[in-house]
Amino acid sequence: MTQNILFDAPLPVTAVTCLEDRAQIERTTEVELPAGVHRLRLGPVGALAVDRSLHAELTGAEATVLDVRIVRAWTPRGPQPPTEDDSPLRHRLHALTEEQQSLEQRRDRLTARLDVLAKLATDLLRDIAEGAGTGESEPERWSAELDRVDAERATQEDELTTVTGRLSVVTDELGETYRVLNLSESEPPSLTAHVELTVEAVAPARAGLRLTHLTPCALWRPAYRATLDGGELTLQTDAMVWQRTGEDWSDVALTLSTARSTRATTPPRLVEDRLTLRDRSTEERRTVAVAVREEDISDVGPLEVSGLPGVDDGGETRVLHAPSPASVPSDGRAHRVPLTTATAQARTEQVCAPELSPLVTQVARFTNPTGHALLAGPVDLIRGSGFTGRGTLPFTAPGAPQELSFGTADTYRVTRRTEESRDTTTLTQRTVITRTVRLHVSRFSPPGETAPETITLRERVPVSEVANVDIRLRKESCDPSPDTLDTEGIARWDLTLPPGGRATVTLVYEVVAGAKVTGL
Repeated sequence: MTQNILFDAPLPVTAVTCLEDRAQIERTTEVELPAGVHRLRLGPVGALAVDRSLHAELTGAEATVLDVRIVRAWTPRGPQPPTEDDSPLRHRLHALTEEQQSLEQRRDRLTARLDVLAKLATDLLRDIAEGAGTGESEPERWSAELDRVDAERATQEDELTTVTGRLSVVTDELGETYRVLNLSESEPPSLTAHVELTVEAVAPARAGLRLTHLTPCALWRPAYRATLDGGELTLQTDAMVWQRTGEDWSDVALTLSTARSTRATTPPRLVEDRLTLRDRSTEERRTVAVAVREEDISDVGPLEVSGLPGVDDGGETRVLHAPSPASVPSDGRAHRVPLTTATAQARTEQVCAPELSPLVTQVARFTNPTGHALLAGPVDLIRGSGFTGRGTLPFTAPGAPQELSFGTADTYRVTRRTEESRDTTTLTQRTVITRTVRLHVSRFSPPGETAPETITLRERVPVSEVANVDIRLRKESCDPSPDTLDTEGIARWDLTLPPGGRATVTLVYEVVAGAKVTGL
């Protein structure tokens, strides 16, 4: 025979594993189990719990969980202060209710004080009558005491009249507010949930209960704070956690995971990809059409995402743990939870790409010192002068190199000028396009500064993918020649400028196209 045992104590949340778009909740408590089969009712718990993910286990006793389920019910919502999301009418109702309670308490105090004064006047008249009967005659004292009591009674009666009048006005306004509120808004009942377990115990014992389930309306995203102090960079990894599950998480063991429990494991269906061949026309055989296009240079890996992206883990599930218990209220707002803090040596340099921007930025290059992968997310940039801006940190494996830009240097000015000439040879009909790029760099230094500084300039040289188009760097015309020129066509100069110094960099290259090439 099954016995019912009801527990009024809530089933607390002790650990949370926050996934990309939901959370796994773990609850633990201890229960007293008599021998036999019993049904336990624990809670309340969040009504958004996913039923099919519910799992319960007992430890520390010879007991078995026979059945576990979530029982939900609609209950009237109790009186509670209005929130920011409530309407002005509901805020007005709350203010009138509080004022009415305050006026009623004040009225009761004044009525009790008047009763005491009436009893005092009665006792005083009795004392006067008894004194007059025994031959006492103190008319001045008796008159003064009666006048003092009457004056106090008059003051209290006037105040009671004022309070009663205001209470009547507030009561009428409160009734009208209730009437308007009932016509314009409805107070829906709240959905509550409890966990019912059917357990079988061999002998009476105290057992530990562990209950887990999934719940929606919870998510997290990574966020970072990078502080540059000289040649040292401190990187703080945080988790931005949102949740509106209906119950607060107070001092829970928080785990952040990139696992996607809802992602299907079935590979995508293959579709037909038809390829067709056709003969080239006479015009297509006679000419080679080319075009200049922009290409982003990137490494193999996930693409950068601006703003606060989804959890990008590089294709492998990553798990991070909060070092201390965390508290996240169920208000739907972002809450920052610290995860790790690591320090690395950074190499800083002043970098400018004049084709993209004339500003000179301070770039810090470092290797990932945290011991875990840095997921793609926003990063707050801080250096000696304070907050300098916000950037995006791409996915970075442990120990992999990475760079961050910490704002611009106002002591430099860079201007860019370009010239282009076109020439066609008569015999070969080749077209030669000569482009000249001049970069003028100036350094403005405050008084008393004597140390030279190095600025890195980067300029792009086109890269040809067609055999009929040849791009040549004219080193004899470059002044000075680039320090490096990589396979992607990025030319680099490292210029050392003294305070108030100036420099001019000249880059010259040729684009040689064959007679059949069109489009340049």
